[in-house]
Amino acid sequence: MIRRNGKITLTFNPQKYQELLLNYQPKIIRTEAENEKALAIVEELMHRSDRSPEEDKLYELLITLVEKFEQEYYQPSSTTNPQSMLLFLLEQRGLSTQDLIRLLGSDAIVEDLMNGVQSAYQKKSILLGKLFNIDPSIFY
Repeated sequence: MIRRNGKITLTFNPQKYQELLLNYQPKIIRTEAENEKALAIVEELMHRSDRSPEEDKLYELLITLVEKFEQEYYQPSSTTNPQSMLLFLLEQRGLSTQDLIRLLGSDAIVEDLMNGVQSAYQKKSILLGKLFNIDPSIFY
């Protein structure tokens, strides 16, 4: 932990992350059973309000692995894009477009996001990253 201006900031602990990786052993997902297992871990981590920085990184890694599998398995001709990632995260969190409108303040912006307008993702990626507690670059 680092204390700045009276606030405590958690720092990333490589040893703790290594322990998480050893415990969960994330890998490229090749079967539906492996996907279901990864989704269960994602859901468990998603509902923790006090995730550590190391758990955040594991969560982000698992989401990336699940998204890659689902793109290849369910939609082999399409590639991962911010729109599909947003739809996946909304479904996993049980959120609606109304939740996004409240966060982003505009139904026009949410409509652009749902229609895959790239510039909307670039402008709102930081807010989306904070909402889902993941790296905003996933939405670029």
